[in-house]
Amino acid sequence: MRCERPACPECLREASVGYQCVDCVNEGARTTRQPVTVAGAQAGQTARRLLVVPILIALNVAVFAYTAYEAKDIAHNEASELFRQWGLWPPITAYGEWWRLITSGFLHYGPIHLLMNMLALFVLGRDLEPVLGRVRFTAVYLVSLLGGGAAVFLFGAREAMVAGASGAVFGLMGALAVIVLRLKLNPSGAIGVIAINLFISVTLPGISLLGHLGGLVVGGLTTMALVYAPMRSRNNWQAGAIVAVVVVLAGLILVRDAQFGEVTRLGDIVCWFEPQPDCMRL
Repeated sequence: MRCERPACPECLREASVGYQCVDCVNEGARTTRQPVTVAGAQAGQTARRLLVVPILIALNVAVFAYTAYEAKDIAHNEASELFRQWGLWPPITAYGEWWRLITSGFLHYGPIHLLMNMLALFVLGRDLEPVLGRVRFTAVYLVSLLGGGAAVFLFGAREAMVAGASGAVFGLMGALAVIVLRLKLNPSGAIGVIAINLFISVTLPGISLLGHLGGLVVGGLTTMALVYAPMRSRNNWQAGAIVAVVVVLAGLILVRDAQFGEVTRLGDIVCWFEPQPDCMRL
């Protein structure tokens, strides 16, 4: 033992060299540099236990269940009041309801939409959360969600309402590709998954390609800032990079908001909620 004090066999713990008492093991853990991942997160068995991913899945499922209950129809839950209050529709978002850029990412059109996004979140998240760490993973997810919503708000059709976690999921795809490249692994698998999903986004109707691309780009850029941060001031660099991405997105959103101008009128918003023959004039 390091301390050379006598100890009973029940008090000894297996260490890297022989057996040591509890105090020596704890002291060694404090003085030994703990391994970290490429993003700076703590490595080890405890760090691999998922926490954020199941919480996000539970939140999405709970919101879907509530909208299905409100609509009294699991297949057409978009008829719920919460869907109308949270869905991303650019004109009403520009009218001052900016929270829709985030809340729309927790809504889903029917159980299949929910199932596909939650399955992708689990498959990607089970590898990314341990590498990024819980705080960084949460940041990448939410910033990607905002990036997808911002892309729809900036370039999307005014008459279309968008919802779903796909922007955040594509952000995780971008994050995975960046980490694979940072670790100098074969990127063909990650790139193939992104290419297939982008092809599906283009070919199938009713899918927001803009939301997917926005999430993909923002998620990839944010993760680049995390995994390529300088070692000496990594935490400060990472926090500053995330804030910078959010500030840039907020600036673009404000510019687009001003461009709506007088087009966004209360009468048009009411018209969307209560369709009339000439309601698609926006």
